Amino acid sequence: EYIISCDYGTANPSSFGLWGRKNDTWYRLREYYYNSRREGRQKTDAEYVADLKTLCGGITPQKIIVDPSAASFITALKNAGFCVEKADNDVLSGIRLTADMLKSGKIVICRGCEDTVREFSLYSWDEKSPGRDVPLKVNDHAMDEIRYFAAAISKETKRESLGAVWVERK
Repeated sequence: EYIISCDYGTANPSSFGLWGRKNDTWYRLREYYYNSRREGRQKTDAEYVADLKTLCGGITPQKIIVDPSAASFITALKNAGFCVEKADNDVLSGIRLTADMLKSGKIVICRGCEDTVREFSLYSWDEKSPGRDVPLKVNDHAMDEIRYFAAAISKETKRESLGAVWVERK
């Protein structure tokens, strides 16, 4: 099973992750990261869709989890035939969930995902918000799409683990 998570940006970087599941563990196999400020050129939605197809490398993802504010990109992905799910953008619970999944080994970052590793080392909190946990919105593009991914698979796991019991009475 394969899923792609996306944090879409035009002026800000775009980050896509290709995830594959083996048993109960999800692996971030490959990533795509494009920083238009660094490159000096913004891409179109069609160019990002083409880049996402290249990231797939012949793999057909079951779905693509996308930043919910990326309306035009979501439309472009749907027009290209992809199954798209808008991401849950609850930041603090998503951060906690991602941390728990990383710690427990439910999600693993593979070699070659250098922008992800770089962002993990740069992620920071706003010290000017005493008494509140507020992450700074810089160096967080791979972090956001990993958070989207963690929230989505967490919901699926909860649905899969649902059960029912009954008691027969005389």
